[in-house]
Amino acid sequence: MKYIGYIGTYTKKSSEGIYSFELDTEEKKISNVKIAAKVDSPTYLKLTIDNKFLFSVAKDGDNGGVASFKVNDRTGELTAVNNQVEPGANPCHINTDKDYQFLFSANYHKGTVDSYKINQNTGEVSQAISTIQHTGSGPDPRQEKSHIHYAGMTPDENYLVVTDLGSDLLLTYQVSDNGELTEVNRLVVPAGSGPRHLAFHPKISTIAYLVTEFSGEVFVLSYDQENGSFSIVQSIKTIPEDFKENNQGSAIHVSSDGRFVYSGNRGHNSIAAFKVDTETGKLSFIENTPTEGDWPRDFVLDPSEKFLIASNQESDNLTLFSRDTETGKLTLLQKDIYAPEPVCLKFL
Repeated sequence: MKYIGYIGTYTKKSSEGIYSFELDTEEKKISNVKIAAKVDSPTYLKLTIDNKFLFSVAKDGDNGGVASFKVNDRTGELTAVNNQVEPGANPCHINTDKDYQFLFSANYHKGTVDSYKINQNTGEVSQAISTIQHTGSGPDPRQEKSHIHYAGMTPDENYLVVTDLGSDLLLTYQVSDNGELTEVNRLVVPAGSGPRHLAFHPKISTIAYLVTEFSGEVFVLSYDQENGSFSIVQSIKTIPEDFKENNQGSAIHVSSDGRFVYSGNRGHNSIAAFKVDTETGKLSFIENTPTEGDWPRDFVLDPSEKFLIASNQESDNLTLFSRDTETGKLTLLQKDIYAPEPVCLKFL
């Protein structure tokens, strides 16, 4: 089987935009990394569930925002639809609701979360409907102000959940029928932890996993569907206690059977694997696997979930692992796959 994937990148050095690649599950090999769309700093990507459209972070000179592309799901070719940019830094994360009525962007530098309306027929993105400016700070020197790093819908699609890495907050918003955002709840996480990305358990819809950038932890969260509130039920480290060098948590993903959670470590340069208690959602540590590169910004499970690919931003390479679906463990297959400044990975 051959799967087509996409790479969101920074374009500070040699990258030209969004790249595509192929994974051959028979040969257990990644090949054919090539430019799919030329756009400045499309660091984060989101594909619609029907593979019709791809949305990306976008930069245009001193303006930042989002861009939309039509996907040829046979060739992987991308055709630009439109973009929405405004003065200031570009966002760092984008997401949609399940039916892609709305696009949400999280802006690290501005400390804002934005919502946009999507034309479901054409993929065209409207101007921002709602912009929420966050304020606050934390004890870490990098928490001098609000830094929004993630925005995503809850599994019941009732709320938008937003992480504020700068203020150690997890915020819950109601999304109106026209995309307006209204805060309904907030969770204060331990000071200086730096909440970064969130992933919900696919089987237990009241459990979510929050990775922190600064403290190198995963918080297991209980989600109350009635009021959109969260509470911490467990904290577990993603790196060994004796690792004292700089490490920053990056991405977090859950296998679709809900049995394993994976979390990325930049600095320690590893993927941490955890086994899930399928009754409680709590985690037990399995192992750290080196990513064979520098600064693994993100990673992805392929559609078969027998493989995991890590994107090493600073060493310009992807790393392919096979994944044991019974033990959750990773085995290195391929490590020198050139991809310039890779950040985010998504599969058709």
